[in-house]
Amino acid sequence: MKLKTEKTIAFFFAGALLIVGIVCYAAFPQRSPDMPVRIMFKSLAGNVLFSHTEHVSEDYYGYECTDCHHYYDEEDPGSISCSECHMTESDEDEDIPKRSDAMHSQCIDCHKESGGGPDECSECHVQ
Repeated sequence: MKLKTEKTIAFFFAGALLIVGIVCYAAFPQRSPDMPVRIMFKSLAGNVLFSHTEHVSEDYYGYECTDCHHYYDEEDPGSISCSECHMTESDEDEDIPKRSDAMHSQCIDCHKESGGGPDECSECHVQ
């Protein structure tokens, strides 16, 4: 009889903790950051994990949004993505480089100007 009572008490507390956990999870959801922490760029040559926080943080490089983004709307920062203008294939407009060319140009040129950052393909592109 004592074992049955102990099991009942244990199940009661486990159920109570489950309910408290669900209520706390639902009542206090984690807020999404205003800026992305990291961005994964998908590529045939290997995906590129870009540390957005490292590039914009004053403790690291301290770049402004407009240093990289041509069109930036402070009211809605996520409104314009690279692929809205820079398509994966540049058949439509010869003057606008495709996304991979634009990113390579922007990233590599910046790394050369600043004298730092990766300069080999395998340092950015991972499998």
